[in-house]
Amino acid sequence: MYRVEHIDPGKTALIVVDMQNDFVAPGAPLESSAGRAMVPHLQRALACCREEGIPVIYTAHVHRPEGCDLGLLAHAPAIARRDALVAGSPGVAIFPEIAPRDSEIVITKHRFSAFYGTDLEMILRGLGVTTVVITGVTTENCCHATARGAFFRDFQVVFLADATATSDYPDLGYGSMCAAEVHRATLVILARDTADVIPTDIFVTRVTAASGFDPLLVVDPSDGIAQAARQATLVP
Repeated sequence: MYRVEHIDPGKTALIVVDMQNDFVAPGAPLESSAGRAMVPHLQRALACCREEGIPVIYTAHVHRPEGCDLGLLAHAPAIARRDALVAGSPGVAIFPEIAPRDSEIVITKHRFSAFYGTDLEMILRGLGVTTVVITGVTTENCCHATARGAFFRDFQVVFLADATATSDYPDLGYGSMCAAEVHRATLVILARDTADVIPTDIFVTRVTAASGFDPLLVVDPSDGIAQAARQATLVP
């Protein structure tokens, strides 16, 4: 089981994957209602990182209007029709409720992984980052691919179980899966050998502990994804 017990704020970055209007806004062409529902958890993670000086890096999946950079993604109906993820359209903007600050980096990408064809690795190395925290949509595609990309490059990976989300999968010959099933399956796969899959509460606790607090965790072992309540007292 993969674990990242110590999260050093000075060597950590939060990556917010594709929380764009085309994925999160009501009625969006690629809508993930679960992605919108988990925004409060993501907001808490953002607040913690900004308070503790952890860099926040956003990604935005964008394609040129003429579609010359689509590649095999041209098979995705909404993208092929140019209904979603078109450069310059309102849909590619970050969802307003978790919008980046002026000083925060937004990386434009054209494939699932935020590392593929971008300068993300260069930025992380330049910031002295050794641990990345993955949030956003969708769990099994862009978040998963970015987590794997980070792992392949020897970054420690933390994956926030309640600040990532996806959508339902139709039956394409092997049965359908609801969003919760897709999400859980991906978390189980990642947790074995790629990422430390934890809820936002535990992430905040570990960051706070590294900043000089002594956390008391209360974990419910019956929960498929461990949940924690925190009582923090200042260390003398």
